Amino acid sequence: MKPDGKTNPGHFFEDFEIGQTFEHAVPRTLTEGDNALYIALTGDRSPLFCDGEFARRLGYRRELINDLLVFHTVFGKSVPDISLNAVANLGYAEVKFLKAVYPGDTLTAISKVLGKKENRSGENGNVYVRTQGFNQDGELVLAFYRWVMVRKQDPQRATGENSIPNLPAEVPAGELVVGEELDPRGFDPKATGGRWFWEDYEPGERIHHEAGMTIEEAEHATATRLYQNTARVHFDQRYMSASGGGRRLIYGGHVISVARALQFNGLENLLRMAAWNAGTHANPTYAGDTLYAWTDVLARPELPGRPGLGALRLRLIAVKNQDPRREPLEPTGVEAATGRTRYHPHVVLDLDFWAVAPTRDRR
Repeated sequence: MKPDGKTNPGHFFEDFEIGQTFEHAVPRTLTEGDNALYIALTGDRSPLFCDGEFARRLGYRRELINDLLVFHTVFGKSVPDISLNAVANLGYAEVKFLKAVYPGDTLTAISKVLGKKENRSGENGNVYVRTQGFNQDGELVLAFYRWVMVRKQDPQRATGENSIPNLPAEVPAGELVVGEELDPRGFDPKATGGRWFWEDYEPGERIHHEAGMTIEEAEHATATRLYQNTARVHFDQRYMSASGGGRRLIYGGHVISVARALQFNGLENLLRMAAWNAGTHANPTYAGDTLYAWTDVLARPELPGRPGLGALRLRLIAVKNQDPRREPLEPTGVEAATGRTRYHPHVVLDLDFWAVAPTRDRR
């Protein structure tokens, strides 16, 4: 039976053009129910996203939509146009959280193609895009770069494309956006249970987050549907049976959310994600894998003009099926040919991000 031409087969590597812009379909109003389901699927315990009184004492109108739920929603809007035919999402650069999102806000997204690189196998290529998310008032709430490996429609025909954009290596601390509404004088550590504040974390310190979390098949599929992410690699087992792993991939964003939930133990007083400097999905994750995480403290700059608040640059590493306290799992160097970091096969996430934390003296 011939295709009827009315359905969207998604874009293949050959279909993308540098400079092409997509206005993604299906705006999404996020609600208290979305926040609650996100907690159920990830185990997140940050009170700013579930305790309205805690949020109001900090100057917000009410509890916020979780920063990562905002990210996943905007990301999910982009999937039908950018990564429906993805092999895998590979990484991120300069992810900026620019404005608080409240229950009842409606998000839309647009993406622009910045570069393309055909891979040596000839079967796929990497596509580089910048995606922006807006609220119902047209205000920019989130912006990020990502690159994704996309299948080619005709693997036998070489394109020779090799245009890799020069993406930002980091977000300088001076560019972090901390909303004026955030007033740390109302911070109550009893709500978080945390004993440690901004000045208690030292660059060079490593924090192991103790517990692990096994990712169940139903949980990751439900979470990915929550974000309206339609990529075949997460849902279609027949489609994935011929892949290298032979199984559906866990959406990398769900891995980030689980790792961030594990990170709460030891970093309870973090308030907001301000930005990501870089992120890599180093190896695939599958249902049944158990994730563990550690955090390396990289930097602790002040936030000029924001008394009672400081910034922490953190490197969150997630690993599967190995307890990192018992076996060294650090990256093992850089590949000379590609310049890419060599990761232990059990490392699944390397996320370098900025967070905002209260200081001990918040007067």
